Amino acid sequence: MNAIALPADLARHRRAVVMMIVAAICWSTGGLLVRKLSITSAWEIVFWRSLFMAAFVALVLAVMHGRGMPRAVRGAGMPGLVAGVLLAGTFFFFIASLTRTTVANTFVLMSVSPFLAALAARVVLKEPVAARTWIAMAIAFAGILVMFGGAVDAGQLAGNLLALGVSVCFAAQLTVLRKFHATVDMLPMVMIAGLVSVVPAFALAGPFAATGHDLAILAVMGCAQLGVGCLLATAASRTLSATELGLLALLEPILGPLWVWLLLGEHPGTLALVGGALVLSAVVANQLLAAWRGRPAEAAEPLPGP
Repeated sequence: MNAIALPADLARHRRAVVMMIVAAICWSTGGLLVRKLSITSAWEIVFWRSLFMAAFVALVLAVMHGRGMPRAVRGAGMPGLVAGVLLAGTFFFFIASLTRTTVANTFVLMSVSPFLAALAARVVLKEPVAARTWIAMAIAFAGILVMFGGAVDAGQLAGNLLALGVSVCFAAQLTVLRKFHATVDMLPMVMIAGLVSVVPAFALAGPFAATGHDLAILAVMGCAQLGVGCLLATAASRTLSATELGLLALLEPILGPLWVWLLLGEHPGTLALVGGALVLSAVVANQLLAAWRGRPAEAAEPLPGP
């Protein structure tokens, strides 16, 4: 007999869905905020964004754990450290991509992360991959080829490759967590990623040129766009399955280019729209099929943003 969901469980599930939706909306503002900056140095942007994020997460950890904060950070262990380094890689790739290609290309190419994670799990962890996922990955790959075809002449190939780097780091991060069966609190890992990012970014940034207006935007990026998004995703991951988290996280690549198009008039281009439609259709269809089949709730891993 199937277990009957209690009202309290349903209410908790609804709250988790709302939290994940808000998290995805926070993450999706990254492209818009970068376009509002007067500075163009990817390294300086990463430095300030990571610094503000690390400070924000450290404050939240201090409030949550008090004097036990160092113990909470150490509790992430080596898997948390390695995952934090990989998360730091997504920060660099994300900002570097946004400064070299359109927001649409960056976000759509990032949306293939679930497929790369499935491939990594298959090769490294020997986890089975559903037939529908292989089909969806083939369609998504075709969409990526269309996007690259339009970017070569436009000089955006480097930016597209950097966007794929975000997905590669993200997939590697999930693989590390699964490999060591780690239950890692998202916030310590994000703080570690911020601290890891700050050092090389500071060394490579060169002369700092951020204005007071830039610093205000970068503070919003570090605290709200990334910090709040990760906090909400962490809370949601305690209730939602991996399938539900993946489906709701797709709001990020869908909304990201939309904000820039509507508010700044940055048209992504015809080929980017066609390729992006293929990629997003494949991702959404795969997630919807998984949810429709009513697969058992999985032990959800946190889904961090760029």
